Amino acid sequence: MAKKIQRRANDLHLDIANHMSPTLARVLSSRGIKNTSELEYRLTNLLLPNALLGLDEAANVLANAIEQGEKILIVGDFDADGATSTCLAMLALRAMGAIAPDYLVPNRFDYGYGLTPEIVAVAKEKAPQVLVTVDNGISSVDGVKAAKAAGMKVVVTDHHLPGDELPNADAIVNPNQQGCGFASGALAGVGVIFYVMTAIRAELQRRNWFEQQHIPAPKMADYLDLVALGTVADVVPLDANNRILVKQGLQRIQAGKARPGILALLNVSGRNIQQIKASDLGFIVGPRLNAAGRLDDMSLGIECLLTDNPQQAQNLAQMLDQFNRERKSIESDMKAQAEIILASMVSSSELPNGMCFYEPSWHQGVIGILASRMKEKCYRPVIAFANVGNGELKGSARSIPGLHIRDALDVLAKRYPDLLSKFGGHAMAAGMTIAEKDYASFTSAFNKVISSLVTAEDLEDCVLTDGELRAEDFSLTFAYQIQQSGPWGQAFPEPVFDGEFDIIQQRIVGEKHLKLLLREPNEGILLDAIAFFIDLEKWPNSAEKAQVAFKLDINEFRGQQNLQLLVDYIEPLPA
Repeated sequence: MAKKIQRRANDLHLDIANHMSPTLARVLSSRGIKNTSELEYRLTNLLLPNALLGLDEAANVLANAIEQGEKILIVGDFDADGATSTCLAMLALRAMGAIAPDYLVPNRFDYGYGLTPEIVAVAKEKAPQVLVTVDNGISSVDGVKAAKAAGMKVVVTDHHLPGDELPNADAIVNPNQQGCGFASGALAGVGVIFYVMTAIRAELQRRNWFEQQHIPAPKMADYLDLVALGTVADVVPLDANNRILVKQGLQRIQAGKARPGILALLNVSGRNIQQIKASDLGFIVGPRLNAAGRLDDMSLGIECLLTDNPQQAQNLAQMLDQFNRERKSIESDMKAQAEIILASMVSSSELPNGMCFYEPSWHQGVIGILASRMKEKCYRPVIAFANVGNGELKGSARSIPGLHIRDALDVLAKRYPDLLSKFGGHAMAAGMTIAEKDYASFTSAFNKVISSLVTAEDLEDCVLTDGELRAEDFSLTFAYQIQQSGPWGQAFPEPVFDGEFDIIQQRIVGEKHLKLLLREPNEGILLDAIAFFIDLEKWPNSAEKAQVAFKLDINEFRGQQNLQLLVDYIEPLPA
């Protein structure tokens, strides 16, 4: 099905127009940049932590625990944000003199997400005096109650949207809790714990703790590689504050100053460390780290990040890479089954506006990725379900721009109060549990709710671009300027351009990729291009012209750099 190419509004901010190329100024203006100071990603430009509600209380609880030699237990999450958050907390607490801090990550298959009473029972075996949640906890009302009843102090650090009731913790730090004046609700879980650990260090410095213990205060910048990885992998919006965190972390990684585990994960994927971009953290490192939590135990990923031994990091990275290969194989089988389900929907009626997919054999650790794939294919909000036993199904939802999926589930819960056992999430992704017997009813209810929240225009798949390029912009210089203007990512997307090109050559490489030689028709510029995972039923073909949406890329091969178009979308045009 052909997509519509839609160009961004062109509102050029004059403050930046005189400092860069007209095309780059147009691109950045469309992303809200008004002056060049917003592109100065220095640590001194980070938002100050004092507006984070609950930060002082959290710093005091944990500084007291460190001073008094209390046992601190980190309760993490089983994705990349949770793993980097756990690792950062462990490393920073150790560096600040905490006595043997420990961590616990719920196994998704046995316990599910967050600080549940069942996880508190497991935590009690480690006899902690203080529990710290990272990347979870804001909805753990019963879990916090159980921990408090067991005599533990609890500090919740999270970034997910809170429910109607907050847990009765000793401190809660979450930029999205009501009353918090912090200017960036887009912080990932790892960003929140970074601020918390920074506040603990400041409190201990105020108490002269480091001098008394004859230990150096940790340099918080040393943890920015973890912050960058968790932030990008969790697909939170890259607002100005997050871009600083990611840019600074990327620079550390590119300089080889990252955790051995991050360097090892890049190494097993064959990436040149000096040239990595934010997208490599999201599409290369993140999936390998997530594979442990999807198929086995995220502790493997955390240990890869924690170790200071490069050889151990390499061994663990290779194990994670193998898990990722297995995950891809499982995902491929599930996607083939989902496409059969989709074909039956197409043949019987119009596609629902909200789509659900389920097969009893599906792996619950992979349904989130499957939901993403089917969302891309159908351009509809999608939930993929897996059977978890006890008559329950767990679902993972992915949404399209303009529809807040967690809010949509909240609407569903109010209209159909008996269908959802629990749910939570973000604007673009969410998780839930339903009874297996209610699957058909839920499918119908989900479609009705989505239909009430979207228009036909919302469901029209389009490629949003930054318009055409001038002939002089087809250059390595301009491609480098774009790279340096990042980091690019969620809500600050990498520039995509479009245009009509003559097709000079086309051939399949690597079984599924389309290699092209294109000609820009106005100036006759010849351009290499590649489209990954092309539809082999449509390409290659006899087309002589094509409408192409693309990113500019610098391709390095045998020490030579060449301009290359990375094709996001290509549609043949009549001659």
